[in-house]
Amino acid sequence: MLIKVHGIKLYVVSLLLLGITSFSAYADVYPSKSIRLIVPFAPGGGNDTVARAVAQQMSQSLGQVVVVDNKPGAGGVLGADLASKAQPDGYTLFLGGVGSLAVNPQVLSKIPYDAQKDFSPIILLATAPSVLAVNVGSPFKSIQELTAFAKQNPHKLNYASNGNGSSAQIATVIYESMAGVDLVHIPYKGLAPALSDLLAGQFQLMFSSTVAILPHIQAGKLRALAVTSAKRSPLLPNTPTLSESGLAGYEAGSWYGLLAPVGTPNDVIARLNQEAGKALSQPKVKESLVTEGAEVVGGSPQDFARYIRIEYARIGKLLKEGRLQVN
Repeated sequence: MLIKVHGIKLYVVSLLLLGITSFSAYADVYPSKSIRLIVPFAPGGGNDTVARAVAQQMSQSLGQVVVVDNKPGAGGVLGADLASKAQPDGYTLFLGGVGSLAVNPQVLSKIPYDAQKDFSPIILLATAPSVLAVNVGSPFKSIQELTAFAKQNPHKLNYASNGNGSSAQIATVIYESMAGVDLVHIPYKGLAPALSDLLAGQFQLMFSSTVAILPHIQAGKLRALAVTSAKRSPLLPNTPTLSESGLAGYEAGSWYGLLAPVGTPNDVIARLNQEAGKALSQPKVKESLVTEGAEVVGGSPQDFARYIRIEYARIGKLLKEGRLQVN
């Protein structure tokens, strides 16, 4: 159509068609360059392992390299902030978890990003349960025995974690809340020194990642009382869950999900969800996650968004009760 306005001829339809064609072409060729996946922790550990396993498989299916970019600092805040402020074009992704999306936003007064508004969820990749363990010399042979003693002796049992606000501490305070017990928290600067003192009998119990604690359980130095997942871990098939040990509905642990800066086109989000889902179905990826004690999840962006809301509310409840303190 040709429209004449003040003597100027505007080829409106042609311009509109050109814009539509350009947009369609962009959507068809995505991705046309490498994709950056920001991991807010240092190389090594569960976050990095999950990210690299999925990124490698997605690189093959997308035809473009997905580059894992480790940006540790401030308990995950630095990486989350960088990702939240990136261009929402599908070329910057973020590996988020309980710390960056549920804990930090509720305990830090000057956090530079909004976990609820600055990200578009893509997919929940995996969850990683913890194991409640005691020293082999402990008198407790089951979670029921531990709970019974703790109820009769408040503040008599000490537990360690690898830091305030860690998934280990969160798992413990959820146990305290549901079991109606009060334990004494001893935060450590890392998992290794905490495990060392547990082995030495310096405190009574600890929730730990499965992979880190499994060798000590197999060596007969530590005793696993329960796992925090909804179902038993394939790495510890004879160890019951806390849910089946009297705390119905108990579930805790680490989790890992892909997100993009808010404003990323919906068709790009859908494509990334599809490709990440394919990656999770590959035996090699599953094997990598299992070796980290993680369990594949998957699902839609809406499923992941719902999961984040639930975790956010659960952490918020613990904070209001005064059970969770992060320094």
